[in-house]
Amino acid sequence: MDGGETQNSYTSKLFQVTEGEWAGWSYYPGGDPYEDLAGPFYYRIDERGPVCAFRAEHKHMNGGMFLHGGCVMTFADFCLFVIARDVLHDDHSVTATFNGEFVGTAHIGDLVECRGEVVKAGRSMVFVRGLITSKDEPVMSFSAVLKKRKRQT
Repeated sequence: MDGGETQNSYTSKLFQVTEGEWAGWSYYPGGDPYEDLAGPFYYRIDERGPVCAFRAEHKHMNGGMFLHGGCVMTFADFCLFVIARDVLHDDHSVTATFNGEFVGTAHIGDLVECRGEVVKAGRSMVFVRGLITSKDEPVMSFSAVLKKRKRQT
């Protein structure tokens, strides 16, 4: 997800889940081919603000059978745009910088969640930070800058 509705020839459309484990959550199928492959990643807005989540599967593991760092970073990148969605106002934007610290892990079947905040929203840049957790233990802390861009016609 890059903060815009159209990326290359892919169209992102919000899908709200109505049944199963993810009832009440939303996701963007078709919005980002890599996230579709790595996810699905879900989000919802609750009384504390946006929360993102996914259930760790075999495809998310590394050779040691714990959560792959690339998966964690891909999920964090998804979370950036959910966390900042209210200040992006549907503007097209991209991740300009990303800093993350791996501080824990998750295993197959674990629920992986993320919450965060917008630190500052400027005219063209948005500063975001977040914490990914599993079983109430930190997995990754991260911060990033999103750059708003004009749409190419």
